[in-house]
Amino acid sequence: MNDFAKIRKEMKANPKGVRFSDLQKICEHYFGKPRQSGSSHCIYKMPWPGDPRVNIQNNKGKAKPYQVKQVLLAIEKIEVSHGS
Repeated sequence: MNDFAKIRKEMKANPKGVRFSDLQKICEHYFGKPRQSGSSHCIYKMPWPGDPRVNIQNNKGKAKPYQVKQVLLAIEKIEVSHGS
């Protein structure tokens, strides 16, 4: 199991225990570089029509659980649209 698969498995099992740095790695792997970063927020543009985005926030080194769930849903949408 590669690092990304391991982190995703941990994200699904415990969204409250995800390190912000791990969520950033996952987002950059699937969505590319953030269109905004440098503050407590990182904003990633999604690859589907419209102006969709995922916003993640550093909360004392941890990711916010609802944002972890949003990232997981976006990854699933990408995988479904690419037939993975």
